[in-house]
Amino acid sequence: MNELLDQLIPVVTRIMLLGGATFVIAMALTPIYTYFAYKYKFWKRQKSVALDGKKLTVINKLHAAKIARRVPTMAGMIFVLAIAITTLFFNLSRPQTWLPLAALIGGAIVGLIDDILNLRSNGGVAGLRAPVKFTMVAFLGLVLGWFFWYKLGFTAVHVPFAGEWDLGIFMVPLFAFVVIAAGSAVNISDGLDGLAGGLAASAFTMFAVIALLGEQFGLAGFCLTIVGALLAYLWFNIYPARFFMGDVGSFALGVSLGVVAMLTNCLFILPIIGAVFVIETGSVIIQQLSKKLRHGKKIWPATPIHHTFEAKGWPETKVTMRFWVLGNVAGIVGIIVALAGGNV
Repeated sequence: MNELLDQLIPVVTRIMLLGGATFVIAMALTPIYTYFAYKYKFWKRQKSVALDGKKLTVINKLHAAKIARRVPTMAGMIFVLAIAITTLFFNLSRPQTWLPLAALIGGAIVGLIDDILNLRSNGGVAGLRAPVKFTMVAFLGLVLGWFFWYKLGFTAVHVPFAGEWDLGIFMVPLFAFVVIAAGSAVNISDGLDGLAGGLAASAFTMFAVIALLGEQFGLAGFCLTIVGALLAYLWFNIYPARFFMGDVGSFALGVSLGVVAMLTNCLFILPIIGAVFVIETGSVIIQQLSKKLRHGKKIWPATPIHHTFEAKGWPETKVTMRFWVLGNVAGIVGIIVALAGGNV
């Protein structure tokens, strides 16, 4: 036991230092971003229409004060840059951190394009159209999936309690699907002050534990690097938010989360740890299907579902913190299933 502790203490210390260093870097970068964001007016423009072209009356009414307050967006650039600096200088590893870092930067680029178009819009869609974003993220997923399969040699996925399923080259489209799904889920959940950032910090913490137990120390360090950067971001993003992460942040986090799940061989653990993200995304899909199949009839007043709780009278802070609680509970359940199911 003492020998095991002697081996783990230096590793855990290094991993914790990576998270702490990224927290400091992100805090140092924040005033620089804030200066330019307020000087050049990076004000987020709220979408005025839904996917079906109808006006978003409920959401715009709920967030009227926030829209009037002029909150800058694209703050995700802070933590993306901080994570990239720490990883490139202190934690670069071809088998463990190249791929999630590439995913983080690639997702950030897609989101940045969307954010820039949002800043220049006059309402309506306010950014890239959904099919364009889907195509860009899909291309990114296929490229990363090819590297995962061909360069890193991953050909099978682990099914908890059932063992390995060999997929061969079909691992590439599966990887792309995971990247698209995770990227979209985090992006959809980014709608309340601190919500997506807190949920992502919880999810990456859980995967850091899984990676550590699986002796993927570089990947565990990468996960805590993200957590450290997100804690700095959340310091300013907790209600009332000083700035929003924007798509540059949400896509970066979502895409890299999907990649981390694949690298830890926890594809089927991801929906458990990210259960709140799944529920948020599912509410949007079900709402859209209902409106198409039931002649415009809705199931909920507004989606993603966090807006429904707002519409029912819950304060924004209550929705956020209760979703955080659910996210942490789901994360612990995910770790238990990973351990019991043989993923670790």
